Formats: sequence, C-alpha cells, structure tokens
Amino acid sequence: MNARQLYRTEAIVLRLLDYGEADRIVTFCTAGYGKVRGIAKGARRSRKRFANALEPFCLSQLNFTRRGPDSLAMVDASEVISHFPRIRSELEMSLKASYLIDLTDQFLPEEKKNEAVFLLLKTFLDLFELTAATEPLVRFFEIRLLKLAGYDPLLDRCLLCKAPVGGATAYRFVPADGGIVCPSCRPEGGDAVPVSLGTIRSLVLGRDMPIDRLGRIVLSAQSAEESRQLLARFIRHLLGRELKSVHVLNEIRRLGV
Repeated sequence: MNARQLYRTEAIVLRLLDYGEADRIVTFCTAGYGKVRGIAKGARRSRKRFANALEPFCLSQLNFTRRGPDSLAMVDASEVISHFPRIRSELEMSLKASYLIDLTDQFLPEEKKNEAVFLLLKTFLDLFELTAATEPLVRFFEIRLLKLAGYDPLLDRCLLCKAPVGGATAYRFVPADGGIVCPSCRPEGGDAVPVSLGTIRSLVLGRDMPIDRLGRIVLSAQSAEESRQLLARFIRHLLGRELKSVHVLNEIRRLGV
C-alpha cells in the first residue's frame, strides 16, 4: 500500500458536504494542486480543530495527505488566512462572492493545477472585501475566468465575415458559437444577444487590463445590462443550466432586498 504524502498550500473553500455523523467533505480551490476534494474527520463535532476554516470562500493554509492524485484527501489542518468579514456581513456581497465561488467550482477541473484561477478568485475576493462587490467587477471576473478556462468569447471580430470590430455601432452575440456577428451578417437562431460597440470595448478592457485599474471602468446602464445578458447566456450555454447562485441573486434583485 502506498504511503500517504503530505501537501501544504493556500486554499479557498468552494463547497461543503456533511458526511456521516461528524465528518465533512470539502472541495478546495488550491494554489498548488488545482481543485482538491478532501474529508475533514470530526469537523462537525470539534469547532476548535478547524476554527471556522471550513466555510465557503474562506482563505486558509491547508495541510492534507493522500496516497495518490485520484484519491480523496485527508484534511489534517486548515489555518485561516482571511475570513473576509466584510463580505460575510453584507447579504448582497456574500451572495456575489458565493457566485464567484460557484462559477470557479464549475470551470476548474479536479486535480489540474491552475494557479492563475486561484489567484483570480483570491484577488477578486480581496477586491470585494476592500472596495465593493460591484456589478462591473462580477462581469470582469466572469470574462477573465472564461479566458483562463479556455472559453474566451470572440469579441474582436465577426464570427462569419471576420471583419474587425469597430466598423459598426451595434452587434449581436451568439452564445452557441461563442462570439459576435456584425450587422451585415445575420446570426442564425433566436438566442442572439444585442450588444453595442461600447459594451464590447468595456468587456475587452475588463478582461485584459491590470486588475488594480478595473475600478476606472464605468459601465453605463445599457452596457451593464448588455454585458450581464451576454455573459449569463454564454455561461448557461457552456454549463447547460443556470447556476443556483445566479437564481438566488436574481430573486434578491427582483425583491429589492
């Protein structure tokens, strides 16, 4: 039988599942090992052992052991680095942070190292904690995560005629094809999303510019709605369903909570 190896890495909690009478199965986004699933023995009985480290979007220093890359990890210790208290204290911020977590969980495959995704999630949680969980920041997280996951939408030229963006003021985004179509080319299907040139340029800026400068990008009401629709439909197409966290966010907005 292979001996268990010890691993240590920064990690963010993505998901929790109660197991048996006292244990928890925890899914982490880690800096060094991608998405890792592990069992925390006695986590539900002993609050002192993990000291609130096993909560959604908690950043911690994780110690775990396992016999091989495909085996369930044993969580030995998880020491809190940041609990993001401001995010947790405000309902809307907490819901938006949960959406970022949910999205990361969906697009990050297990056991495939992707430090860039970990850093993206960590950086945006820090931004939420220090500034505000604005709608533009959520959009820019979405499009950056899609790029890192290999699903970067085509926004610089028409899918059909290949004409560069900029020759017109209005376009349509086709979720099934993952890109925009110019006014001269009529997209097939009825799911195309109208999108203005200003919205396209804002999304490209939000995808590519340094993260510490994202606060300079201001979205008009039109661009905010267009970018939300574009990315929401594209993500729903990729996943084949709407995430529960999106539904909750939409309900909170509808109720004006």
